[in-house]
Amino acid sequence: MKNIINNLQLFLEKIDSYRDKILFVFIKPYWPRRIMPNHITYIRLAIGVLLFILLFFFSIEDKTLIISLFIAGVLTDFLDGPVARGTNKVTEFGAMLDSTADKILILPIAFYSLFKFHKWLLLILLLVEIINALASIFYKSKEIYLESDIFGKTKMVMLSVVFAVILIIWPRLPSQLFVYILWATIPFSFLSIFTKVLELNAKGHIKNKTVAKQLNNYENI
Repeated sequence: MKNIINNLQLFLEKIDSYRDKILFVFIKPYWPRRIMPNHITYIRLAIGVLLFILLFFFSIEDKTLIISLFIAGVLTDFLDGPVARGTNKVTEFGAMLDSTADKILILPIAFYSLFKFHKWLLLILLLVEIINALASIFYKSKEIYLESDIFGKTKMVMLSVVFAVILIIWPRLPSQLFVYILWATIPFSFLSIFTKVLELNAKGHIKNKTVAKQLNNYENI
């Protein structure tokens, strides 16, 4: 199991590195240094809040507007990380802001598209995100630098693609394939949590001896 997880992690990180290499061609020489990566993340945060207000306070369901806003938010997620790395502006606050903005962008679309026909899927997705958030808070409480991991990034890509498709075909129901992909994001969320737990254990923050022993056994396989 450890080899499978490690190989999957290396494979996904390799794919993600291609994005950086391609974008660095533009970012490193040409990106305006006055535009910080956090500015891009703030845009995603604002778009998520705006989507929530439009959908649930004003009941605006203009497909062109909603899809355009959501895709704009997804594009900011595609850019802010490479801009931070390409301009050497990676910060702990930026990583935390990025994770928060991802959730705020996805949640209104998840409620909008899943609440009527896929309540159990929506509930489980929310519970997993709450667990992930609690793990991140505990991670932060130990003063460990919080950086987005590849499993969390992969989950965000899968969610973004599926919800974009759902918005495009709405009000028609999505095919079962897209529902399966949403279910498939859940293991990636737990893998993201698991990597945090492993790092906490490596730094000696897991005090339960039984749990620590099991984690050490896993690392030594």
